[in-house]
Amino acid sequence: MEISTSPFAALGLSEVILKSLDGLTYSEPTPIQEQAIPAVLFGKDVLGIAQTGSGKTVAYALPILQRLLEEQWPMENRHVPILVLVPTRELAIQVEAVFQELNVGLIEKVKIAAVFGGVSINPQMIGMQGVQVLIATPGRLLDLIGSKAVHLGSVKVLVLDEADRMLDLGFKEEMDQLLALMPRKRQNLLFSATLNKAVDEITQLVLHKPEVIQITSEPQEVVLIKQRAFRVSEERKGPYLRYLIKSMDMQQVLVFTASGHSADHVAEKLNRNGIDAASTHGKKSNHARQQALADFKAGKLRVLVATDLLSRGIDIELLPYVINYELPRSPKDYIHRIGRTGRAQNTGEAISIITPEDQRHFKVIQKKMKQWVTLEGTDDLDLTGF
Repeated sequence: MEISTSPFAALGLSEVILKSLDGLTYSEPTPIQEQAIPAVLFGKDVLGIAQTGSGKTVAYALPILQRLLEEQWPMENRHVPILVLVPTRELAIQVEAVFQELNVGLIEKVKIAAVFGGVSINPQMIGMQGVQVLIATPGRLLDLIGSKAVHLGSVKVLVLDEADRMLDLGFKEEMDQLLALMPRKRQNLLFSATLNKAVDEITQLVLHKPEVIQITSEPQEVVLIKQRAFRVSEERKGPYLRYLIKSMDMQQVLVFTASGHSADHVAEKLNRNGIDAASTHGKKSNHARQQALADFKAGKLRVLVATDLLSRGIDIELLPYVINYELPRSPKDYIHRIGRTGRAQNTGEAISIITPEDQRHFKVIQKKMKQWVTLEGTDDLDLTGF
């Protein structure tokens, strides 16, 4: 067999797994991948802290697939060996896509499934047969366990992806129930964009002598996102948003609002003014959300208006613009929003529309980020017709 010259080969990955990278865009490992892959292969518990877009999913997916294929754990049907818990269905779909992308290049295929609420449970129950890698949201997983469609008594590797969001979204009780159903002896991998009190609590509960990997943002990554902020009166916000999109000829822009109702309203106004837009939020059907995101990624949709619930589930490598039409409640969510652009060494622009009522909160966000954005005036702009 020809020896691979892939930069990933130095991390201890087998030729079989390296082959799965052929033809994909992973030219060299990111910092989190360089450190996490050998630790996961070695069977250690891992706490990985790295910003969104740093390649965390591949950091655990590659070594997990290798362990699964090499160790050939004897499994009863519907007893999953690999469980990845995620907070939202968007992230479940995204993680499954990464695993399936890597699975294409494997000679021995792995059965992978993602389960989440908002869709019929029956096809998911039937699909649990022979699943080796299960990506799940906690609530739907408990439903499937209650229906005896899946069992956790043979879990060998547990991944908690976006662990900080797990507790933010109130999953502590479900997490406790699920952990009680798993064998105590297992490998635990916890990945998060931030290290905070909630993550520390999960770490104490779940991890055993973990390898702690914390990747801080490099200055060049921050520079890739150009931040701008504009002071706009409340009644001029809508026209100013449309002015920005048209005057800057934005052909692909992600707009964030504070609520689903606001997202619907903004998208409707954009469409009425000749700008092709769709909204996506927690109250939309799963099909509608997936369709809107697929159209946006494919360039068929000019503007996608979203809420914070989806800020981590939208992964687009070449997204040029993000606009904060309304500010998020927390600085952490602000960072995740603007992190949708400026990914994979590509530049991006994050724009915030700030009303006089927003200014104090925007200062708090900047202080937490330790980055200051000049507030530009817009009073002299004639927005008639926008």
